[in-house]
Amino acid sequence: MTLIFGIESSCDETGAAVVEDGTRILSNVVASQVELHAPYGGVFPEVASRAHIEVIGQIAQRALDEAGVTLDDIDAVAVTRGPGLAGSLLVGVNFAKGLALGRNLPLVGVNHLEGHVYSLWLVGRESPVQFPVVCLIVSGGHSEIVLITGHGAYTTLGSTIDDAAGEAFDKVARLLGLSYPGGPVIQRTAQDGDPQVYDFPRALRGEGYDFSFSGLKTAVLRAVQPSQQGKQNKRQPKSEGLTPDQLAPDISVPDVAASFQAAVVDILVEKTVQAATEHGATELWIAGGVSANTRLREEMTRRSPIPVRCPPLALCVDNAAMIAAAGYFRYMQGYRDDLALDVRPMWPLTSIENTD
Repeated sequence: MTLIFGIESSCDETGAAVVEDGTRILSNVVASQVELHAPYGGVFPEVASRAHIEVIGQIAQRALDEAGVTLDDIDAVAVTRGPGLAGSLLVGVNFAKGLALGRNLPLVGVNHLEGHVYSLWLVGRESPVQFPVVCLIVSGGHSEIVLITGHGAYTTLGSTIDDAAGEAFDKVARLLGLSYPGGPVIQRTAQDGDPQVYDFPRALRGEGYDFSFSGLKTAVLRAVQPSQQGKQNKRQPKSEGLTPDQLAPDISVPDVAASFQAAVVDILVEKTVQAATEHGATELWIAGGVSANTRLREEMTRRSPIPVRCPPLALCVDNAAMIAAAGYFRYMQGYRDDLALDVRPMWPLTSIENTD
């Protein structure tokens, strides 16, 4: 039995977890900062860093207590070193380095995106994973299709060239005067809408595996804004949402939300299924925060010719259990970091080697 203590602080969730043998969660504690960042309509980096500092010690102790273990039982510490917000990453990495130094424990730096991939190992399976697998990693900061041919063997087939899908959800929600984060509220609002009312664009359709969502966001803006008739109807700054009285007459927010969600899901599913088919994948995975979207799960399952696997909702958001799971497999492969470990805010998944 190998116990990995995981630490996650890449953005606006502070997480600590204990995972056994890379597949069994003994504890998984997450402190969310959603309420702190809601007034800004997005994550405020300095606020996030301070919040991590305030709670990380308590979260770590809770994770150990809930697992019924102490640091004497831990075999290694795994921590997210990137990608993410530099200040937030530093809090987790320095905390993990302190644990490793103080208790003479091996230290394993983990790529946050690889953590999302390994959230799929934390669910029961009737049979072992048969590579290759294609995984859609889709969240507030990332949207990419990855071919996985073995543990730690990744090829990025496509990614967003501008906004990530989750970022587009946040921005459109703000535009419509809805709350933050955008993903859940768009999904709830879309339940009362008709996804066929607006024919929003599916950018880069038929052009490889890359995504683009900035044009879709602009199309929503143009659909809901009143026609430009003089200075009094001047377009709002991009960072501002529209209040209800600023929306065009007869606009149905549920119809807009449903049509927007349909456009995002449609292009995500189309490109991912194409990638899985063309690369002979045995399974298609979805991971990351947006993988919690019900329409995405349903459409991917309906249109994929191969099995589709998604993490449970609790493991879609950033959490330390997925970091511990990824850290376990790296630890078993002999990977170790020393106390010179530094954060890598722009760390690509395809360059997770032992050297920088």
